[in-house]
Amino acid sequence: MSDFALDASGFIHNSTIYEHNFECVLSQIIACYNLMKSDNCSVQNNENFIRDEIVIEYLMKNDVRRRIGADYIFYREFLTADNAGRVDIYVATQNIFQDTDAYYTIECKRLDGKNKLNNEYIANGIMRFTNERKYPFYNDTAGMIGFVVEKIDIHKNISAINKLLKQDFTCINTEAPLTHKAIESFEHSYLSKHRVDNATKTIYHLMFDFSDNIVHSCRNEQL
Repeated sequence: MSDFALDASGFIHNSTIYEHNFECVLSQIIACYNLMKSDNCSVQNNENFIRDEIVIEYLMKNDVRRRIGADYIFYREFLTADNAGRVDIYVATQNIFQDTDAYYTIECKRLDGKNKLNNEYIANGIMRFTNERKYPFYNDTAGMIGFVVEKIDIHKNISAINKLLKQDFTCINTEAPLTHKAIESFEHSYLSKHRVDNATKTIYHLMFDFSDNIVHSCRNEQL
């Protein structure tokens, strides 16, 4: 397995090692997204539906896991160990057998380039890690996935989110705004850094463009 955090504590640059471990997780999710796009997978404009499609129909299927080389275990909508909240995607590491807190958490939110969902991405996403402590960090890292459901300039929308962080969410102690960080040559991957409990925490952000894959139905599209 890619995770080798058990031996990381003796290194000077622990944060670099921990971030590398989590980037291995994200690279598998990116591979899954690319496979979904190549499959021309149809999704509804619904956060839970898209998340379930990624996790249940792809990341939990053995044939898909073999195709993308997945070696982590992914679950959807999992209650955190301290019962503080239900995280959208739970990723068990090899260390889970020695430490029940050894899991990564990933929160998912829809984005359409408009202010309402950008605000929700921060208030009901980033803040749940940094201020509300509903979702834990593992080795000072966690992640978010933005499901882009309208055709937008994603980089421009990242700038809009950063503007909100700076102007309207000063309660979040942001040390570095969302900044491009290439993972597996994926164009729309970013990371931000925040001060939480006197420590610097890293949140990775993946922007998955499903704007060409949306099909409409009577199901509630506001989730």
